[in-house]
Amino acid sequence: MANIKSAKKRAKTNEKRRKINLARKTEIKTIIKKYSSAIEDKNVQSAKDLLTLAESKIRRAAGKGLFKKNTASRKVSRLTKKLVAIQK
Repeated sequence: MANIKSAKKRAKTNEKRRKINLARKTEIKTIIKKYSSAIEDKNVQSAKDLLTLAESKIRRAAGKGLFKKNTASRKVSRLTKKLVAIQK
């Protein structure tokens, strides 16, 4: 453990941010899993709603630095491609 006051504060802040980041990532993964099951069930309306939600969460996470912008774009692109495939 750090001895310097600023280092102690930084360690506390890092732990707090780690928990927030973990919660965000977990939430995104959960939404993507629900989306995938909606795609498997061919439930287009539910999939559209979940895609909108997932896209906003992913883009927000990219803005917060949780994902790089290209990673976020790739994730959204792949999700969208799945929806388009079942709509045909």
